[in-house]
Amino acid sequence: MKKSTIWILAIIMAIAFFGLLYLQITYLRTSVRLRSDQFDEAINRSLYQISRNLELDQTKKYLDEAFLEKQKNQSAYNRSLSRSNQLEEEIVTYNQKVNGKVTAPDGMELQVEYNLSQTIQTKPTKPVFQSPNKSGTNAISKTFVDMQEEQKKRYLNERENLNDVINKILNTSSNVPIEERINFKTLENNIRNEIKHNGIELPFQYEIVDKNDKPIYRQARFSDQDKNAVYTQVLFPNDSPDKLTYLKVYFPTKGDYLFSEVSFLVPALLFTFILLVTFIIIIFITFRQKRLSEMKNDFMNNMTHELKTPVSTISLAAQMLKDGSITKSPEVFKHISGVINDETERLSFQVEKVLQMSLFEKQKATLKLKELDANDIVVTVANTFQLKVEKFGGNLDIDLQATESAIYADKMHFTNVLFNLLDNAVKYRREDQPLELMIRTWNSNNKLLISVEDNGIGIKKEYVKKIFDRFYRVSTGNRHDVKGFGLGLAYVKKIIEEHKGSIKAESDLNKGTKFIINLPTIKEK
Repeated sequence: MKKSTIWILAIIMAIAFFGLLYLQITYLRTSVRLRSDQFDEAINRSLYQISRNLELDQTKKYLDEAFLEKQKNQSAYNRSLSRSNQLEEEIVTYNQKVNGKVTAPDGMELQVEYNLSQTIQTKPTKPVFQSPNKSGTNAISKTFVDMQEEQKKRYLNERENLNDVINKILNTSSNVPIEERINFKTLENNIRNEIKHNGIELPFQYEIVDKNDKPIYRQARFSDQDKNAVYTQVLFPNDSPDKLTYLKVYFPTKGDYLFSEVSFLVPALLFTFILLVTFIIIIFITFRQKRLSEMKNDFMNNMTHELKTPVSTISLAAQMLKDGSITKSPEVFKHISGVINDETERLSFQVEKVLQMSLFEKQKATLKLKELDANDIVVTVANTFQLKVEKFGGNLDIDLQATESAIYADKMHFTNVLFNLLDNAVKYRREDQPLELMIRTWNSNNKLLISVEDNGIGIKKEYVKKIFDRFYRVSTGNRHDVKGFGLGLAYVKKIIEEHKGSIKAESDLNKGTKFIINLPTIKEK
């Protein structure tokens, strides 16, 4: 699959995942906001009704007291009048419901409704028996009209009295302490019943404060930590502004209540997020595998080129040996034999590289560990490699400062590690300067450190961390100017890690490269 196709699919899937996450988050926020608005409306409606009920209770209390006093006065008057005119008058009682609007001194209109009980005293009339005629009908109509006029006068008088009572309430009620106007013991039950009537059953806390937010009454457990969960309602709004009191109700579990209805979306968001992370990992692995596949293809191409050259050279030399004249010339024969030997070693080296690649497929190398002296291995490798360095006009020095150089290691693999590092130094040397190589050993914190340093072409900073990846080769402009498969340093790192050690590289472009190996010593173990 082409890289562009993978990118297109990745972008489409990313847009789909992020779009799904956005829709879910938007739906969650909208649901919570709507539920919060409904909650606020229900609580505010409940608190307003509580304030309204308190006003009505207070009004009823004052009206009951006023009309009770008026009834007492009226009864005393009726009894006195009855004693003086007992034979001349009779008492008739009328009950009537009064509805109307009362205007307060500040211009506010208040709708009132009350049952009035009136007693009217009339003179008894003697029954008159006569035949129905026009004059009798007129007498009855006149009596009915007189009764209506009397009732109207009574109604107007009672309404005037009612206005006087309500004005008295408006002018004097705010002077009464709030403790006498509200029963704090029943207020909590009233709040609970009112919010339950609006479909909310949550624990709450409340307090009553004055206009300066100074508590007048507070529950012992009241604590408004979340300001968004506190609702305020003015009590007795018709009081003067300087004597207003407020009811504050706090719902500590409001947040849980709001999210309880949309809690099912949380797992959906979690699963979507897990799918998104999994998708990102898959895309990353896909690109990594594609990169490895491309590197492996490059490796196969390079390997074909590298193996074909020595095979062709050996084949040509073998054909030359068939010529009898060649055997008669020792110089030519020796030269051809040397070519065959060199190309055979080169072919063996390439095969060894292939075997190194198979080492990575096994994930874990099989090492034959035994006690070795690292300084001795370094001297042996340096002596072997000295001729190759001198061939290019270079110089190889060693500096063995390590006093504790005994390690557990696989001799063959450890030797190959040093050979790979030295071989890279020769491959990436600078043509304009003689090659200078330095191998040093020293101890630090009971560790053995080995460095291989050269004055070659160096590596750019952004490539240093990648040089230990399999099949990775730093580009030098011409892919075949330096032969290799990109396995050498990956092999070095794997072997060092299998020995419980570490390796790092330090390099500056056109100044050289330095590899530092860190291994545990036997003494440390």
